[in-house]
Amino acid sequence: MILRPSNRDDLARALRAATEQGARVEGVDLSAFKNLLQHTPEDMTVTAEAGLTLGELQAALAQRGQWLPIDPPAPEQLTLATLLATNASGPRRFGLGTIRDYLIGLQVALADGRLIRSGGKVVKNVAGYDLMKLFIGAQETLGFIVEATFKLLPRPEQERFAQVRCDSLEEAARRIDATFESELSPVLLDLHRRLTPGPPPAAYQLIIGFAGTSEEVAWQVEKAGGLGFAEPASLDDENAFWSGNSSAPEYVSVPPSRLAEAIAQLGEVSFLARAGNGVIYYRGGPFFPRPHLPVKLMRRAKDTFDPKHILPEPSL
Repeated sequence: MILRPSNRDDLARALRAATEQGARVEGVDLSAFKNLLQHTPEDMTVTAEAGLTLGELQAALAQRGQWLPIDPPAPEQLTLATLLATNASGPRRFGLGTIRDYLIGLQVALADGRLIRSGGKVVKNVAGYDLMKLFIGAQETLGFIVEATFKLLPRPEQERFAQVRCDSLEEAARRIDATFESELSPVLLDLHRRLTPGPPPAAYQLIIGFAGTSEEVAWQVEKAGGLGFAEPASLDDENAFWSGNSSAPEYVSVPPSRLAEAIAQLGEVSFLARAGNGVIYYRGGPFFPRPHLPVKLMRRAKDTFDPKHILPEPSL
C-alpha cells in the first residue's frame, strides 16, 4: 500500500499500525510535506521537508544567490526524498560531488513509526553516530526521509562550457588523460556519443565545464583551449539524453582509468559518460553485471531498522 499522510503524526501512526499488522508499505506520498522550514543565508544552510522538489528548493535559494550544488535530471519533478533515496546526481558531480557531501541532518520515519533525527542544522556537527549515510541511496528500504538539512554554496558568478570533437575513442581517451594531468579544475568532464541515422558514424564529443568568478573561468577556458577545447558547448545533449527517451538507461560504473575500455564494449550505441567519475549511461547495449554487494551487511541493516520487513526490499 501507499501511505498518504497529512502530517508526521499521521505517518508515524500509519507505519506503527502497518508494523503491528505485518502489512507491506510500498511507499509514502509526501505531497503534504513541501515546506521550506528554515533558510539561514549567513550560515549557508537550509532545512526543508522531503516532499519539496529540488527545482522548488533551488528557485527559493536563488533569491539569495545560493544553491544546493546537485544537478540531476528533471529537478522540477524530483523530490528531496527521491533525490536522497536514489543518490541522484548530474554532470557537475565531477567537480561538486554528490548529495552526501552536502547533507548535514535528516529526520526519518522508521518502520515502527518512530521519527528519528541524525545530524543537525549546523555544518560543524559532530554529535552521535553518522546514521544519515545509511539512508542515502537506500531506496526507502530502511525508512522514509521526511526532512533534510543541507549546507549550500554561493551560485557561481559565471559558468562556461567548451568541447572538442574526437574522431575515435582512443583520441577521446588521450584528451581525457591530458585534462587530468593539466592544472585545470573543471566542474564537469563528460563524453557523449549521440548516434544519428546514416553514415558517417557520430563523432565523440568531450565537454568540459568551469564555474566560479568571471576571471577564474576566463583563465580556465583559455587554458582548456590549449588542450583542444576550442568550441563553445552547452548541456543540450545532456538534456536530450534524459528527455528524449521514456525508458530509463542502463549504467555501468568503472574506475575512470577504465572508461574507454568499458565504452568499447558497448558497441554502436548512444551513451553519456561522466569521464571524470567513470559512470556511463547508455541505451541498447549489453548488460554489465553489477559489482558484488555487501549482502550480509545490507541484510543486517534491514533487519535492524525494519525487522518485520514491511518496507520495500533492497535490490540484491
